[in-house]
Amino acid sequence: MAEQRRADYASTRPQASGAWVAAVEEGSPAWEAGIEPGMRIDSVNGVSPRDIIDWRWEADGGVCDLMVFDPRDGTSTPCQLWREPGQDWGVDFTDVLFDGIRTCVNACQFCFMAMLPPEARATLTLRDDDYRLSFLQGNFVTLTNVTDEEAERIVTCGLSPMNVSIHAITPEVRRSLIGRRADRGIEVLERLLAGGIEVHAQIVLCPGINDGAELDATLSWIEARPGITSLAVVPLGYTKHSRRFSHSYSDDVEASRAVVRQIEPYQRRARETLGITRFQLSDEFYVDARLPVPPAETYDGYPQFYDGIGMLRSFLDEAALVAAERGPEMRAVDEALAEKDLEVQLVCGEAARETFEVLCRLVSPAGRVRAVAIRNDYFGGDVNVTGLIVSCDLLAQLPADLGGAVVVLPDVMFNFDRLTLDGDSQERILGELRARGAVPAVSEPSPGALLDCLSSVVVG
Repeated sequence: MAEQRRADYASTRPQASGAWVAAVEEGSPAWEAGIEPGMRIDSVNGVSPRDIIDWRWEADGGVCDLMVFDPRDGTSTPCQLWREPGQDWGVDFTDVLFDGIRTCVNACQFCFMAMLPPEARATLTLRDDDYRLSFLQGNFVTLTNVTDEEAERIVTCGLSPMNVSIHAITPEVRRSLIGRRADRGIEVLERLLAGGIEVHAQIVLCPGINDGAELDATLSWIEARPGITSLAVVPLGYTKHSRRFSHSYSDDVEASRAVVRQIEPYQRRARETLGITRFQLSDEFYVDARLPVPPAETYDGYPQFYDGIGMLRSFLDEAALVAAERGPEMRAVDEALAEKDLEVQLVCGEAARETFEVLCRLVSPAGRVRAVAIRNDYFGGDVNVTGLIVSCDLLAQLPADLGGAVVVLPDVMFNFDRLTLDGDSQERILGELRARGAVPAVSEPSPGALLDCLSSVVVG
């Protein structure tokens, strides 16, 4: 499932190098010193900041000395800021990375970027593998491009937790999966663990490559390292543009069930010895195996929620809670739909259809709210998650006549620029739905947010 609350896959805006100021809070120390949006901070206490981590580290005290560049006249001016205990400096930057993003040096067999449509825009093909985004934003990294100096920085600055892709532990299997620098990733990982860095790990499981005995070897290696506090096992996903893969666990119920059975002893031992499940399977495995998703307590507080671990369970539990606490509001929505002769179409990916239908039945037992699963023809293969819905599939599969329909789109199909993966804008899509007679809306795809949306649009 591996979908996020927002599809933060790439911005279409160009990234400028340097610590450029995006906003300054009025009345803050930065504002009092005359710093304005559009200026650039070139040094903090004599250090040229590489990223927001350097900024926070160097500007941690009550006083900081800056060198500020003003592009309007090309001048650089020294500046000293003072603040009270607990006060923020009041400056926001255009990006968290000031010196550019670290790109991937691997050649992973299962890389999704290598399976994109040939017409995909250039920003989607950027393969980042930046340890700083692992700490700051939860991105998974392999550590294969981390230098000794950077590894020391991670430990010294306590950049914890880190999210690390392991995939396999046997050297030849790792090199086959990742490329010639695979050994470096484990070397750096061992160094971070020895330095007390907590790690959330990931395995992308590829049939016939790192499953079976190799999966047992990897799980046992992780089991012996308590600093790895959670592991997400997610299945290989492939598109119709893949030259290497044409099947995965989504095509094989028994293979999916075998993976569920294989990981259970590790989960059981972790609960007995550590009090946590620790080894987690993505929601897709339970969907593909046609098994119920585990109860909430097995997800250890959802440390890997955004890697598709426990999203379905969280949705189901939240739906039940919302029904218990906001039943009258649900009935008001259903009654308003009947009175206005409207129906609601909640758009989702095929993998989430059955889960969405649980909420639909709770809101409208009469069936006035239904889940509309969009088949992903753009990517093809086994891509079926909500966050990867694209405009061309959406508009091709929704009816030409949407009169009397409230169509709710998931916000995760748009990036921060409100664009879909195939480059269409939210504004244009909503306009097209209106032209078809629909009342369109965009909502976070969670039960509470969806009910909020329907209450606002339908009840008013």
